Amino acid sequence: MKLATFKIGAQPTWGVIAGDEALDVGSVLQDRYGSLKAVLAADALSQVEAAMPQAARHPLSQITWLPVIPDSNKVLCIGLNYEMHRLETGRAVVEHPTVFTRFADSQIGHLADIIRPRVSQHLDFEGELAIIIGKPGRYITRENAWSHIAGYSCYNEGSIRDFQRHTHQFAPGKNFPGTGAFGPWMMTPDEAGDITTMKLETRLNGTVVQEALISQMIFDIPCQIEYCSTFTNLEPGDVIVTGTPGGVGAKRTPPLWMKPGDIVEVEIDRLGLLRNGVADEA
Repeated sequence: MKLATFKIGAQPTWGVIAGDEALDVGSVLQDRYGSLKAVLAADALSQVEAAMPQAARHPLSQITWLPVIPDSNKVLCIGLNYEMHRLETGRAVVEHPTVFTRFADSQIGHLADIIRPRVSQHLDFEGELAIIIGKPGRYITRENAWSHIAGYSCYNEGSIRDFQRHTHQFAPGKNFPGTGAFGPWMMTPDEAGDITTMKLETRLNGTVVQEALISQMIFDIPCQIEYCSTFTNLEPGDVIVTGTPGGVGAKRTPPLWMKPGDIVEVEIDRLGLLRNGVADEA
């Protein structure tokens, strides 16, 4: 099943993506579940499926995509999690994942413009796989980690590199409004199958700039869930953004920064394709 959050006209809702249509299940179940996060918290995907025949259908061309989970309590990002990226940054080998946070309100949906802020031109791309938590937990073991995943999505963790490097803390460069693209949808594990066999590819204006297999992560998905659930309660709708491969713009000669008019795409095999333009801050 593919689940998404979107607008029909000016009205935010959520639903199921079926082919070239969006099923507005949110309007059918609005008295019970006001958001996709609420559906996950109630473990109510069976109710979503039962409500699909009653849902109004809208062509995808007539909806406005929103971040898959716009109201996540936590967006946890894993840094330096592919060997090529670690090497290009010159970072040392570490025993534990590098984790930083992104604010949910810094995110945009599929087809929206990533915003280059007026204070910087160092806007970089970072194609990544996102994991959406479905079952809450603390001190989750590797063995149980997969059962806590509600779905997977594409993510472009746009970074303002000069602000990221102001100090040793990543947060300022990772939280500018309109820089985290998340979508188009989340795919449930039963439909996705073995996510580790999939290839992640980032393209800038049609040219491949990043490419890796999910299996090439330094800290794999169960490790990330185990580690993150040690220092915080993972809750339904929380997101773990699992790291970007090598090839980022900041480490090229000369640097390759995204600029207004660019088109950036993150594609993960069967999972989906996230496409965004780039625009300057108004």
